[in-house]
Amino acid sequence: MEMGEGRPGVAATLRALNEALGRPAALWVKESGARNLRHRDFLAPRAALSAAFPGGQVPPEAVSAVSSLRGPAVLPLRVCRQTAAGLEVQVRRPEAFQRLLGPLPGPAPTAAGTRTGCVVLHCPALRSPAALQPRHLRSVLLADHLAQLLRAQGVDVRLVPALSEERSWDVLRQLRIQWPSDCGGSSLTDTVSALKAVLGRCPCAAACEQGLGTAEAVICKVHLKSFMEQQGLLGYDPNLDVLLVTEGTLRSLAELQEAVLQCPAKGQSSCCSIVHVVNCEEEFQQQQLDVLWRILDLGAHTALQKHLVCGPVKVTNPSSPIGADQYFQLRKRQMYEASVIKYGELAQGHWHRAIPLMGARASAVVVLSYYLVLAGVSCLGAGDISMLECSKLCMMAPAFSTDEAWTEVIDALTVAAIKFEMLSTAHRSQITLDLENNSISTKGTKSGAFVMYNCARLATLFNAFQRAVEQGTYPPLPPVSELNFSCLREEGEWLLLFNYLLPFPEVLQQAAQLPPPSKGIRITASTETVCKFLIQLSMDFSSYYNRVHILGEPFPHLFDQMFARLQLLGAVRDVFHSALATLHLPPLSQI
Repeated sequence: MEMGEGRPGVAATLRALNEALGRPAALWVKESGARNLRHRDFLAPRAALSAAFPGGQVPPEAVSAVSSLRGPAVLPLRVCRQTAAGLEVQVRRPEAFQRLLGPLPGPAPTAAGTRTGCVVLHCPALRSPAALQPRHLRSVLLADHLAQLLRAQGVDVRLVPALSEERSWDVLRQLRIQWPSDCGGSSLTDTVSALKAVLGRCPCAAACEQGLGTAEAVICKVHLKSFMEQQGLLGYDPNLDVLLVTEGTLRSLAELQEAVLQCPAKGQSSCCSIVHVVNCEEEFQQQQLDVLWRILDLGAHTALQKHLVCGPVKVTNPSSPIGADQYFQLRKRQMYEASVIKYGELAQGHWHRAIPLMGARASAVVVLSYYLVLAGVSCLGAGDISMLECSKLCMMAPAFSTDEAWTEVIDALTVAAIKFEMLSTAHRSQITLDLENNSISTKGTKSGAFVMYNCARLATLFNAFQRAVEQGTYPPLPPVSELNFSCLREEGEWLLLFNYLLPFPEVLQQAAQLPPPSKGIRITASTETVCKFLIQLSMDFSSYYNRVHILGEPFPHLFDQMFARLQLLGAVRDVFHSALATLHLPPLSQI
């Protein structure tokens, strides 16, 4: 049975397995646990088979059809057998390694470019006249991450509002948030005037009584509830009633209107989607703006407005209300102080003296390693052949000033800690920020440093291999076609390929998937997917790397296994880099 062209994938293989059994229901599941993967890779559970076949017995011809599945998008299958657990399938692993490691997974997954359309991501938190707070920061980080995920899938994205020059946005720059700014101070006067003209003819609008105590002059009041009842709008707060419209209100709508007009046309049947990424405390105000825009513009894009609502951000033990910039500086100071508390003079002196001699890549790993010790994770793995050499350099090297390199590492770790703290929880759930000094080693902040550390370990591995090649210790890595992937027999190697390299493009697709239009206004998105994927990948990679020697003795009979492992870990490194790019986190190996 031949399937469609493309890279082997989980969805395509599951679809082929279901079709082979001749049943429309999804009977098969992909295994992921190490224990089950020792015996099978896919399973049609006994309960599902009992519901689909008399007595749960699959006809022999159906079993044969499963075994004979072929196709570029389908994993090569080795055996299909019926057991007490159900119908089990194993993959021909050497061939799967060959097909998936041929072209390494690049920054953009194979599916990139297949989706079309335009999405406007609107983050009302950036309109707040007050200083940003952690709850605002959560929605901004989420919108920035979602924009990167959508762009990786070929979607054109517009971010609104543009940042004004009047305010300082240092915390956004420090967090590597790439948000457009209104550098030229563009005018929206014409669009605002057009909206005013529509408002003047609107039956829902009425003049205001004098003396309404508002900070900004009120143009008129609009009866939202009557319009909502006429249109049969669902999902809005029942307390929405009268809105006092100001010049600022219309400027907000004008900027959204302009963003929609800038979206490229993708065909007559497509339309720009509007997603308001808003924290729960500002949801009511955004619903008011939503309905007003529908009143003033009956176009299809206003009917496609959706609200992606972030849950509350609770800050424990605050001595006073804390702003986003203070939150960043606090986490940064804690990152630095954690090293001093743990290592004392070593952190302030020896690390610094070693960095110039080791080079940026090795130094990044050494600096990161102490954070893992702080978190109770062993730094020295079987693959870290250069770590002992680095520690010797710490004791031997003369003093050098490396404040800049040290600051860059601390900054990168701080950004990673905050982004994982904010984004590894489902957006609709509450986040609790513990600001105590010891909170820097909790799961929420540790995980970002842990991911960065493992990414840097890979850079050090390949840097060490390249130096060994230049010194003549090892031959260069051969072409993929000459590699012997039957040497990859470790359980951890199949785990890395089957659970991470294989599904990675689909993970990015899932994270960027926005629900289709529906009658309600709230939507959910799996924006926590990438952070959770990176954390789990780091755990399984670290377990494998601590157990297995990658760069062994330079004996020719060991080269086949070493080269196959390097090819596998090169693909793992690329996945790290691609996933971190969706978070605007450059790997520390490039500092």
